Amino acid sequence: MTPAEFYQYLAEQGFTLSNLQKNQFERYFELLIEWNKKINLTAITEKEEVYLKHFYDSLAPVLQGHIKNEPVRLLDIGAGAGFPSLPMKILCPELEVTIIDSLNKRINFLTLLAGELGLDRVHFYHGRAEDFGQDKTFRATFDIVTARAVARMQVLSELTIPFLTIGGRLIALKAAAADEELADAKNALALLFAKVMLTYNYQLPNGDGRNLTIVEKKKETPNKYPRKAGLPNKKPL
Repeated sequence: MTPAEFYQYLAEQGFTLSNLQKNQFERYFELLIEWNKKINLTAITEKEEVYLKHFYDSLAPVLQGHIKNEPVRLLDIGAGAGFPSLPMKILCPELEVTIIDSLNKRINFLTLLAGELGLDRVHFYHGRAEDFGQDKTFRATFDIVTARAVARMQVLSELTIPFLTIGGRLIALKAAAADEELADAKNALALLFAKVMLTYNYQLPNGDGRNLTIVEKKKETPNKYPRKAGLPNKKPL
């Protein structure tokens, strides 16, 4: 997907990019490639692939109507190079975005990136989701949590649900159908008082399959979740 095709696909779905937004995506690509030589940010480096598999793919929650250009508090867990939250922030400047990542080098990249792109109301924190999930400053304070190809739902639910307000939503983006994952996650979701509201498969313009699942938090998360760092992965609920 060339940048021109990217603009056209967005325009056809009601999102006509300003010159500022086009320049932000272009600068994002340049910095991603530049920093990828120093630290491992992505295996995808061809421009057309980045625009399709990182930028366009990250925008699915907006293009499919689940996130709007509103001042909601959005947390992105394990965003790596900023996906999916920062492409959504470029498209929806009203979003307030927080990213937690366990690698400080990535946080350094994201901080520089946000400054270069002129993004406001973006916050970056170095650490583990399990630790921040027990911090009262972060726990039960976000309207939306996004995660793109981070972990199986059985693990992901424990890493993300504690951050949500009651009625808040986890939006999980995955490369494959999630039926088996959701079946395995039934116990975890029940313990965390969360419920799957929507799950469906869709395709990128090149035909690649994707899945989007939305989970809603129904009641306050029990205090013991999330458990200590590493436990959700080692002993899923």
